Amino acid sequence: MFDVIVVGGGPTGLMLAGELRLHGVHVLVLEKNTEPTGQSRALGLHARSVEVMDQRGLLEQFLARGQQFATGGFFAGIDKPWPDRLDTAHPYVLAIPQSITEHLLTGHATELGTEIRRGCEVVGLTQDADGVTVELADADVPGGGSTRLVPGGGSTRLVPGRESTRLRSRYLVGCDGGRSTVRKLLGVGFPGEPARVETLLGEVEVAVPQETLAAVVAEVRKTYVRFGAMPLGDGMYRLIVPADGLADDRTTPPTLDAFKQRLRTIAGTDFGAHSPRWLSRFGDATRLAERYRTGRVLLAGDAAHIHPPTGGMGLNLGIQDAFNLGWKLAAEVAGWAPQGLLDSYHTERHPVAAAVLDNTRAQTELLSPEPGPRSVRRLVSELMDFEEVNRYLIEKITALSVRYDFGEGHDLLGRRMRDLPLKQGRLYELMHTGRGLLIDRTGHLSTTGWTDRVDHVIDTAEEPDVPALLLRPDGHVAWAGEDQTDLLNHLPRWFGTPTA
Repeated sequence: MFDVIVVGGGPTGLMLAGELRLHGVHVLVLEKNTEPTGQSRALGLHARSVEVMDQRGLLEQFLARGQQFATGGFFAGIDKPWPDRLDTAHPYVLAIPQSITEHLLTGHATELGTEIRRGCEVVGLTQDADGVTVELADADVPGGGSTRLVPGGGSTRLVPGRESTRLRSRYLVGCDGGRSTVRKLLGVGFPGEPARVETLLGEVEVAVPQETLAAVVAEVRKTYVRFGAMPLGDGMYRLIVPADGLADDRTTPPTLDAFKQRLRTIAGTDFGAHSPRWLSRFGDATRLAERYRTGRVLLAGDAAHIHPPTGGMGLNLGIQDAFNLGWKLAAEVAGWAPQGLLDSYHTERHPVAAAVLDNTRAQTELLSPEPGPRSVRRLVSELMDFEEVNRYLIEKITALSVRYDFGEGHDLLGRRMRDLPLKQGRLYELMHTGRGLLIDRTGHLSTTGWTDRVDHVIDTAEEPDVPALLLRPDGHVAWAGEDQTDLLNHLPRWFGTPTA
C-alpha cells in the first residue's frame, strides 16, 4: 500500500511527488502517456516559482537550462518596462520550455525515491475510511505492461512489466489536467465559462528570414494581439494565430494546411511554414473546481482550475499548488498534522486560483480586436505608466503579492518571505529540507518539542527587520515577534502537538 498516489506526471504532479519524498512519504506517480509528449505549451517560470525552486535547491539546474528576462508585456501583452525593486531576489522571468521543466522535476523526484509508472490510465477509484483504491486500464505498451521510472544506481532506468489493475494508497491527488479523470470520478463540480474564442499554436520551421517574419508580426499585432512568433533556434519558430471559430473537438490538433490557411488569412502569408514539431489549439474557457478535497482525494494544478494562458500563469499556479499541499499532506501521513491543516490547502489555494481566473478574463478582454476592448486596452496602457499600477499588475501575475489569511497580526503574516542574506548563509539555502524554520535574532527563543519538524536558527543579520520569524515549509510567515509564550501559541497551529 502506498502512502500517496499522484495521478499525472506533469509539472504539478512531479513537484508534489518531490515535496512528499522530502518527508519520506511513499509516493507513486501514475502517468497515462507512455513517453513525454515533448510539447512545451508553457515557456517560463515567474518569480514566485523561481523562488520555489531556490527554496528546494533546484534553481541552479533551471538557470543553466533557461534564460532570464526582465521585460514587460506579461499583462495582456502590453509592453511596459519591468518595475523596479520588486520584493524578490529574483526579479525576472526564467524562459524555459515546459519539456525541460518536466525533465528536471522528474530527475529531482526520482533521485528522492519517487516511483513513476508510465502507460497507466486511471479509469476508476473508490475510497473508504482507510484509503483509496485505484483501478487502471489494461496497459498496452512495448515490452508488455506499464513502464516504471525508478531510482537506481544514481541514475534512472526503465523497468517494463505488467502490474495489477488495482492499486491501494492512503491518499490520492489528481494532477491529471483540465480534463481530469480524477475530478470527474469524484463528481466534483467544475463551474465557469466555456470557451468563446480559440487559438492555434504550433512549433514549425519557416522559409523566410527572421527580419521579414518579425516585420509582419509587428504589423499584424497592431490589430491582432493574439498573433505572434517566437524563435526557438535551429530554424524552428513557435507560431500563434487566432482560429476561425471553435473546433468541435479541441483535443484534435489542426492540420498543417489548416494552420497555414489561418496564417494567410490573418497575416497575408504563411511564412512557408513546414516540418511541424507539433500543432495544437486552446480556448479561453475559465473553470474552477468547487472543492479541492473530497475525503482522501485532492486536486491540484489544471485538474482544479483552467484558464487562458495569457500572462503565463498556468504552469506556475500548479507548481505553487503542489508547494502548498506537499508538506501538509506529508504531515497528515506522518500523523502529526494539526486539525484542519490539510483542509487549509483548499482554504488558501482556491481564492488564489479564483483571482488568477479573474486576471486572465480581464486580459482576454483586452486582447480582443473589437473597438471597445481596444479603447480600454489603450486606457490600461496609459495607467501602467504609473509605477504603482505596473507593479500591482506584475506582482499579481508573478504571485509575489499572494498573502494567505492567517488572521490579525504582523504585516508579514501570511506573506511569502523573500530570500535574505544571513550570517549563516542565504535564507532559502536553509529551507532545502522542506521543514519549518524559526529565524531568531533574539537568541532567547526555543522550539523544544518541535525540533523534529522545525529548524531553529539563531542569526544576528540585519534582516529580517523583526526580532524573529517562524516560516512554514512553503516559506510563508506563520508568526513574527519576540515573545516565547506567543510563539508557543502559534507553533501548534502549523506543526501539531509537541513531542515529549
